[in-house]
Amino acid sequence: MSKHHQGQNTPIPNPMDLSGSTAVVTGASRGIGLNIALGLMRQGANVITLQRGALAAELKELAQSTGRTALAYPVDLGDEASIAAAAKSILAEHQVDILVNNAGTQIRHDSVQFPLEDFDAVMNVNARAVFQLCQLFGGPMLERGAGKIINLASMLTFQGGLRVPAYAASKAAVGQLTKALCNEWAGRGVNVNAVAPGYIATEMNSALIADETRNEQILGRIPAGRWGQGDDLTGAVLFLASDAAQYIHGTILPVDGGWLAR
Repeated sequence: MSKHHQGQNTPIPNPMDLSGSTAVVTGASRGIGLNIALGLMRQGANVITLQRGALAAELKELAQSTGRTALAYPVDLGDEASIAAAAKSILAEHQVDILVNNAGTQIRHDSVQFPLEDFDAVMNVNARAVFQLCQLFGGPMLERGAGKIINLASMLTFQGGLRVPAYAASKAAVGQLTKALCNEWAGRGVNVNAVAPGYIATEMNSALIADETRNEQILGRIPAGRWGQGDDLTGAVLFLASDAAQYIHGTILPVDGGWLAR
C-alpha cells in the first residue's frame, strides 16, 4: 500500500474533542451555564459546577448515560473565603483543564439612586470573583503549561446600557481582565479568552422581554431578528476550550446575532 493511500486511511484527530479533560463551570444550574456544561460533557469533558444549588438533573442524566463525571460544589461567589474553599477542595481531587466563568448577577436602578452596596455586590460577583477564580485555577494551569479559561463578557463590555452602571462596569472589567491575563499567560501555555453574549432570552433579561417597547427596540437592532437562546453560546465556548483555538488569546468573541454590526 502506498504512503499516500495509508495517509488517507489515517484517522484525523478531532481538535474539538475534549475527552479526558475536566472543566469547571460557574453558575451551571440553568440557562447559559447549564447549556455550556452539557455541551462540554457531550464533547467528552468531565464537568464540575460551582453554584449555590444542587447539580442539575440534566447533568446527572448525561453523566449516567456517558460514564463521565458531573459534580457540584457549593459556593457563594460574593464571598472570597467561600470561593477559596471551593477551589481548594476541587484542586485537591481534580486537575482542572478548562475554567468557564459564566455566573453573573444584575441589579437595576437609576444611576443617581444606585445604592453603593448594590454596586459592590455586582462588582464582587461579576469581576472580583472572576479574577479570584482565574488566579486559583490558573495557577496550576501555568505550572503545567496548559489550560483554557473562558470568561463571560457582555454587550455592555462595549456599550453602557441603561440603569445598569454596576453591570456595565463589571463586564468592561471582565474584558480588560481577559486581555491583561492573556498578556501574562499566553506565552506560558494558558489561553484566556471571553465570549460576549448578545441579548439572550434568560431570566436576567425577563424585564426587557416583558417591556413591549424595549423588546421591540432590541429586536429591531438584531440583524438575526430574534433573541438568542441559552444554547447559542455553547459552540463558541466549546471552540475556545478546544485545541482548535490554540493560537487564540485575549479575544472577546461576540455571539450577538449581529447586534454590534448594526
